[in-house]
Amino acid sequence: MSVYGPIVKIHPVVFASIVDSYERRNEGACRVIGTLLGTIDKHTVEVTNCFSVPHNESEDEVAVDMEFAKNMYELHKKVSPSEVIVGWYATGYDITEHSVLIHEYYSREAQNPIHLTVDTALQSGRMNIRAYVSAQMGVPGKTVGVMFTPLTTKYVYYDTERIGVDLLHRTRNIPSRTNGLTTDLEQVGSAASRIQEMLTTVLSYTEDVLSGKIAADNTVGRFLMDLVNKVPKITAEDFESMLNSNINVRETFFFFFLHNDIYLNFLSDFEDESCSRLGSTDPFSFICSSSLHGAPPQAS
Repeated sequence: MSVYGPIVKIHPVVFASIVDSYERRNEGACRVIGTLLGTIDKHTVEVTNCFSVPHNESEDEVAVDMEFAKNMYELHKKVSPSEVIVGWYATGYDITEHSVLIHEYYSREAQNPIHLTVDTALQSGRMNIRAYVSAQMGVPGKTVGVMFTPLTTKYVYYDTERIGVDLLHRTRNIPSRTNGLTTDLEQVGSAASRIQEMLTTVLSYTEDVLSGKIAADNTVGRFLMDLVNKVPKITAEDFESMLNSNINVRETFFFFFLHNDIYLNFLSDFEDESCSRLGSTDPFSFICSSSLHGAPPQAS
């Protein structure tokens, strides 16, 4: 990771699309490539979408269907005008000489594009995901080369994406690897159970801090304060009255989903911030390899 470049935030739908394109690759193809779409904001590049681009590759040359890439981008702009080309991806772990040539093309389409590599073959035993930015190196006036500098990557998600990721995550212990969507009531029950588990973790951490077993952390304390302040306030009597009224069933479920969503978001942030202390795991890595090998990857 590098502190001299932008932070790359990647949504789970990007990984799902890359894995899908790798699974559907042409026979004999060693890797697939594609265009990364997203937004750029000062020191952050957020990758929200992507599409694969046909290409042929041999030891001596590489040919990319640039016309296809341009047409696909024009179609994407009609649906999501805010998404621009931010770089390109390739499956595999290594950066090859052909990667330099492909990167030159994307340098004409985007300013300082990023290059994302996704080890879909699990060559190192895990799903390695790396982001790079290129920089020229060499003596002025002489032969100039290209150096790829690694960047810091983070996994982010929209609320709707988190629902899909959680659903995929639950299939890891199911032999058939299939799991249907749950009803509204089952979702409420599942979210309530998850909240209870997370609150148990939070309470255990808080009690350890108060008893002096572990040192207090100001960042975690701020997360907990935000959690308390963000929870909607409603009395037990009002909630029971809403639940017992057939007229307000829809509103009750909406409120309960909102209530759970706020809890889950902040508790998830709390777990991410204090993962080294609480031992939490990242569910996003699961979707990157579940369809490839039928088992969750090792933790990165």
